[in-house]
Amino acid sequence: MSWFTFFENKTRYKHPFGRGINASIPKDEEDLFTKSYEAFREKKTLQAYEYFFLSQQNFSDDMPNENIVLKKENERLLFTIYQGTSIITGYVTPKHLYAETILAKCVHANVSLKRHILERNYNLTYCSYFSDKEYIKLKLYQDNITMTPQKVFFPLRELALNGDFDKEYIRSEFSDIPLEDIDHLLPLDPKELETKYAFLQKWIETFEFEVASFPTTDNAGMQAFAALTLLFKIDYLLVPKYDMFHNLNRKIQEYFSDENSTIETKNEELKEFIFELKELDFEKFSTKFFNAKYTFNPLDRTSQEEMNTFIGESLLKIRWYKNNRHTQIIPTIYQYIALYMLYNYGLHPVIRSLLHMFVSIYNREFFSALEYPALYNGDDNSFAKRAIVSRIEEIITPYQSRFKSLKPFGGELNFTSLNEFSNSFYLQLKNLNFEEI
Repeated sequence: MSWFTFFENKTRYKHPFGRGINASIPKDEEDLFTKSYEAFREKKTLQAYEYFFLSQQNFSDDMPNENIVLKKENERLLFTIYQGTSIITGYVTPKHLYAETILAKCVHANVSLKRHILERNYNLTYCSYFSDKEYIKLKLYQDNITMTPQKVFFPLRELALNGDFDKEYIRSEFSDIPLEDIDHLLPLDPKELETKYAFLQKWIETFEFEVASFPTTDNAGMQAFAALTLLFKIDYLLVPKYDMFHNLNRKIQEYFSDENSTIETKNEELKEFIFELKELDFEKFSTKFFNAKYTFNPLDRTSQEEMNTFIGESLLKIRWYKNNRHTQIIPTIYQYIALYMLYNYGLHPVIRSLLHMFVSIYNREFFSALEYPALYNGDDNSFAKRAIVSRIEEIITPYQSRFKSLKPFGGELNFTSLNEFSNSFYLQLKNLNFEEI
């Protein structure tokens, strides 16, 4: 896999979904990256940085999102990068790069926050927190002696992702400390908020009904799939922020990392959290969301082999439940597979878009409420077959010039039922060939 595919994790949607970049990369991204590399080699440092920043801009409907803003000033290139709650400002000279992002005012920082900031410094590779007496900031300083685009990308990515994460963490854990530099955050449309709140309540009610229908014994695995699928769905489709996101993320991470608790105990903890979400009134729910620009994806690229292994193991679990006549959980596991990968894996844009289409089929009512065309009708178990086949071609075709063996597979899908469709979809996903010839 070439270096350039690392950057191709940006897919365009009308609404933000998941934690990736919901936008398209420049059509000449690879060319811009190559020009940056060559300019660095020729010691044309400012020009090299300009090419690099242009390669990281993203677009919606072919219009620039202005997630990166550049300004030339004498022998310096000034830049501003947007990453969620964080605004990164900095400059480049022929000799060095400097960038920083504001976290909070020093006067508002309590002892607990200061301790948290000191501990965070041990987790950072390129950046460090400091205080300029007025603000607590995260900064990056680099010499440009032996610079390459890769040496720019990873430090700036660390700065942006951690600045954004810690500002959301402060809002979650230190709610009395006001955040700085957040005037760029935009509220969601009230109608969209109402839709998301209504579906949160509906999904939780469906979850309760589903769990109640499980066998009275030996149902721990089924409960786990149901609870985790719901949390993954909330994260991917609703995209909560601040404490709702941090608490949800913490619950998921604890579930998979805690080896000392039984699955029954962990299921109860997930259900307790789900019921806490149910008790949120609309006013509090509305404070957990905003729209913002993003430049860097928080997930590193996952290998095709790892993804295929996960799909194969998951399909074996489905077969086990089918053989043991617990068929009611099978649709949930099919949806779990897609949502798990969207939550945990850095995916090629083809895979991400295909999984998004799959999730939209399983959540027809939600997407219809957001005015997306329906691809599946659960009332009569019918598919918009032509639209699905066409969508798969639209996703794959732009990448066939690079991946000669990458083929649309819509004609190979089984549309006789949702389960058959899901099984055939994952089998085709495993067979996608991303070898560059």
